[in-house]
Amino acid sequence: MKTSTAATRRAWASVVPALGAVLAPALAGAQDTPVPDKGDTAWMMTSTVLVILMTLPGLALFYGGMARSKNVLSLLMQVFMTFCLVALLWALYGYSLAFTQGPTAFLGGLDRLFMGGLTTSSVAATFSKGVYIPEYTWFIFQLTFACITPCLIVGAFAERIRFGAVLAFMVFWFTAAYLPMAHMVWWWAGPDAYTDAAAAEAATATAGFLFKKGALDFAGGTVVHINAGIAGLVGALMVGRRIGYGSTAMPPHNLPMVMIGTSLLWVGWFGFNVGSGLEANGFTSMVFANTILATAAAALAWSFAEWIHRGTPTMLGGASGAVAGLVAVTPACGWVGPMGAIAIGVVAGLVCLVAVAWLKMKLGYDDSLDVFGVHCVGGIVGALLTAVFCDPALGGTGVYDYVADAVAPYDMGAQFVAQLWGVLTALVWSGVVAAAGFKLVDVVIGLRVTEESEREGLDTVSHGERAYN
Repeated sequence: MKTSTAATRRAWASVVPALGAVLAPALAGAQDTPVPDKGDTAWMMTSTVLVILMTLPGLALFYGGMARSKNVLSLLMQVFMTFCLVALLWALYGYSLAFTQGPTAFLGGLDRLFMGGLTTSSVAATFSKGVYIPEYTWFIFQLTFACITPCLIVGAFAERIRFGAVLAFMVFWFTAAYLPMAHMVWWWAGPDAYTDAAAAEAATATAGFLFKKGALDFAGGTVVHINAGIAGLVGALMVGRRIGYGSTAMPPHNLPMVMIGTSLLWVGWFGFNVGSGLEANGFTSMVFANTILATAAAALAWSFAEWIHRGTPTMLGGASGAVAGLVAVTPACGWVGPMGAIAIGVVAGLVCLVAVAWLKMKLGYDDSLDVFGVHCVGGIVGALLTAVFCDPALGGTGVYDYVADAVAPYDMGAQFVAQLWGVLTALVWSGVVAAAGFKLVDVVIGLRVTEESEREGLDTVSHGERAYN
């Protein structure tokens, strides 16, 4: 990166095929009447449904099964209502602030405030030049990403937080953490803007901050998992430990529910990762293969390590390993080959197991459902290993030079630095925002339920219902 031209090349060469679509107004000169591809549109609508499935009911059942029976409904309710809340916020202002051109590289503008200007004829660009999907499809696909991310956080402080505090915090964190991270990582001018070096220079100038740094995040390692994982850790620390934590056994109340939730997450994740290619083609099939292979490898790695260490492999361990693999392959799935995906899965399964079984005990924090240990740690593993296995020499795809219409020469060291930029920015940005949000909510309405309410269980205290009679 010795010259501005080289810096620009690094930025636009590391284009994110997953979530790099741009609104039709920016492409008005490319075609007089852009026509969406019906096949790609059908696949993207299917992917959107799959991502909804991984949240409702997938994540809800996964979290609910790991809670104690007196708190299972509170987890289901927190996930369900957070999804509903963020869906509306996305329509009101979230989409505009994440995916329109703004005054800075950190946040978008107001072009789509209250969905203004979004019509059935407006389109968004896909990874290929001259290929489009309806902007409404892009809007709703990204809505599901925005919804699941804050839902992940609730597992960290499960079983002791006020329901109203959860909703208030989510409004703050979604606005101040998720939207800037999405814009910084995924906002770019689209493949049609890269017609020559001058056009590439101009397009890069309007891209998101981390996109300019060359950070690769195919489907949400930084934007979703590290972002939510570090917020969960901050929440666990600020809300405090559950009563009896460390002295009283708190096993999952329903492991079959955990297994079902994990399976739904795995199925839904194909929409999450594979849909992020925005098209239905051979490349999409590779992402599908990477997603299933990394997940299987991580589940086996976690289970065999647990088997060796404890003497028995557990269902909870297998499920946790699978989720760790899904998390880790998310930023990498469009950049690495199948063998690289398997390697990422194995490393993620082992590292996340250490984070959950040893690091949490060593540091003494009560991350109820291991949001930090699986999502943040797994996201970091995947983001950094993307730089390694993206190398074409190791079966990766490399990064694409749109002006030359070819894969650019690969520099693993430079890409690793770019990945570090993404990881550290997510950790610091989301961590600071989360701390401010939890503190504000605590001052205004209070974070934690009373000791009596916590002992009784949040299902009856917060929602007046019981999961089981």
